[in-house]
Amino acid sequence: MSTVVTGFPASDPDGTAIVSAGPVRDFASLDAKRVDLESSDLYLNRELSWLGFNQRVLSEAADNRTPLLERVKFLAIVSGNLDEFFMKRIGGLKRLIAAGHSAVSVDGRTPVEQMAECRVMVHDIQRHRESILSQVESSLQEHDIGIVKWTELDATARKRLRAAYVRDIFPLVTPLAMDPGHPFPFISNLALNLLVTMRFPGDDEIRMARVKVPVVPGVVPRLLRLHDSHTFVALEDIMSNNLDLLFPGMKIESCELFRVTRNAIVETDQSDADDLLEQVKTELEERDFTPIVRLQVASNMDPVHRGMLAAELGLEDEDVFEVDRMMAMNDLFEVAASDIASLHYPPHHPVDHPRLAKDPRSIFHIVRDGGPMLLLHPYHSFTTSVERFLRSASEDPKVLAIKMTLYRTSAEGNVIESLINAARNDKEVAVLVELKARFDEEANINWARRLEEAGIHVTYGVIGLKTHTKMILVVRKDYDALRRYIHIGTGNYHPGTARLYGDIGMLSCDDALGSDLTELFNYITGYSPPRGYRKILAAPYTLKQSLLEKIDREIKLHTDDSPGFIQLKTNALEDADITEALYRAGRAGVKVDLLIRDTCRLRPGIAGLSDNIRVLSTVGRFLEHARIYYFRNGGDEEYYIGSADLMKRNLDSRVEVVAPVEDPALREELRLLLNVQLADRRSAWEMNGNGIYTQRQPGSDQDNEGAQDAMIAAAEKRYAAVASREQKKVRKKLFKQFGKRLKTK
Repeated sequence: MSTVVTGFPASDPDGTAIVSAGPVRDFASLDAKRVDLESSDLYLNRELSWLGFNQRVLSEAADNRTPLLERVKFLAIVSGNLDEFFMKRIGGLKRLIAAGHSAVSVDGRTPVEQMAECRVMVHDIQRHRESILSQVESSLQEHDIGIVKWTELDATARKRLRAAYVRDIFPLVTPLAMDPGHPFPFISNLALNLLVTMRFPGDDEIRMARVKVPVVPGVVPRLLRLHDSHTFVALEDIMSNNLDLLFPGMKIESCELFRVTRNAIVETDQSDADDLLEQVKTELEERDFTPIVRLQVASNMDPVHRGMLAAELGLEDEDVFEVDRMMAMNDLFEVAASDIASLHYPPHHPVDHPRLAKDPRSIFHIVRDGGPMLLLHPYHSFTTSVERFLRSASEDPKVLAIKMTLYRTSAEGNVIESLINAARNDKEVAVLVELKARFDEEANINWARRLEEAGIHVTYGVIGLKTHTKMILVVRKDYDALRRYIHIGTGNYHPGTARLYGDIGMLSCDDALGSDLTELFNYITGYSPPRGYRKILAAPYTLKQSLLEKIDREIKLHTDDSPGFIQLKTNALEDADITEALYRAGRAGVKVDLLIRDTCRLRPGIAGLSDNIRVLSTVGRFLEHARIYYFRNGGDEEYYIGSADLMKRNLDSRVEVVAPVEDPALREELRLLLNVQLADRRSAWEMNGNGIYTQRQPGSDQDNEGAQDAMIAAAEKRYAAVASREQKKVRKKLFKQFGKRLKTK
């Protein structure tokens, strides 16, 4: 039995873990044939649905089947997610409210109503998170791991910590007085702060100061480790118990912790920008001074001090969130990183793709002679596939040009170095760097400058559209002609996330795909409008309309003898038009499987309307990030992969690409992945018509293996089969195994 997750509504009496995307409603009396498919009752709220996803993530922290330090990691993930939620979504709602925007969303809520319901759900998540932390801490203590208080330390430990604090941290600490001569200080986003009240001996006048806790990633940690142990002490705890260093001779009356969250949305009109890079730099600077959307305070803070802070920061009482236990739990990553193998997931080492593992030839020859290949990350190594592709392109004397989109990347790996090396080797290199990738803007500005300094043609995309697509185009002079080699993916060219996110990429030298990507690059790097694509579907021009047409085609082709079938795997289903089209398909009898990681507006299981639609969400050790679109098409099946989620912003105001997967062997790979996830009895959550997610439980005759564990095992088996020449046999066995599990659900 898994941990019960409270929320909207209360937990199921049998103890099954359930979480909801919104308030419960009864659809038993719904006339499915006559219902207005635009009715707000049929659509779940975007914000509440996303918070519901975080309840599912939090459930992994509560689940005893999850290794102990991984449970700590999930607590940290949820905390970071909520910070981002306030910066982006609550910040956006506050802007709408401030502008007097009262129009209702597709689910029938005004911004004020959405804000109120989000606050209730956030409080519920926070209470549950703190309860789980208490349980996890008890288990950690059994392994001598934990965060201890200063008051629990012996004299020797205190002396050592004080000395380390004086030596390494104290010079960074700046007390800021708060009185008529010292105005209320600026409070930076997400920083921890101490509100200290004190007085001179013999003087009754209370004085107040703010002290920022100087956490500096990679330099000053939030949690200080006690010598060689796995015991930590919070920096703010050390500071608050050594205030005599800051305020010598003063009598400390109180020391209380608080933290603020600022709106991260700073949008300006790009069409008026003379220099987009400089404009984004300005937006980043302005973000530091945006309005505050949340104040977190320790639950034991003096009500007068709490009120003073709220007033000074321009907040209402409902914007203040009390924290009973650890504030900023995202810093628990420091504990989760403890090197105790038995308390983590079993080590996972991505394997080489079977076709790349033992073949020393050029990767271009492998793709040209053997056909396209599908890369499944993190099961297949990013280093020996995508990075090898780029590195080979930079070194191969027959490669003439490289074109690429960069949404997020990192200094780790050789993506940037390969591009620079290609320019040094006199290849034509053009890179589109998306400057407005949320929270990666500063890094992308730095990458853009570095690439430009290497002589690479750097552009920032189409004015007014964020470029989210993931693609590489390599032009090579082969023995017979110029040939275009491509990589189209669902994930960023980021070596770190390639080990943590479930993504898909395809390497190919298909001429039509190469021609399409050439057209697309000409569009996003210049002024050339696309003349029409032969195979790809691209936003904002063809993708949404094509998806709607394919859903309608499935309805028209649906018969008892040849039933319609749609399967969509994306991060989110938010677009109202796509949701309505899927309702039409469900009402017509088309079977629809939706593997939606987080936000989902559609209500499955409504009799006569969506009772043949199922919505599943997979939550596991890797973040599900791949997008797959499948349409049975009367037996002439279609598979697509790409970067686009089913969200209005992705379909209408971003450059996105999805590409067809036509090779039978590659389709079999996608079918295996879909079947494994649909058969999952460990990591899958299934939604009902009320927006309630229930975690699936393994039956007595089923193992407790999740879909991601199954994919790890499948990749390792196929890699091992390379040496024994049993590759095809292993693939067929895996497909048969999971195909059978799907049919006998």
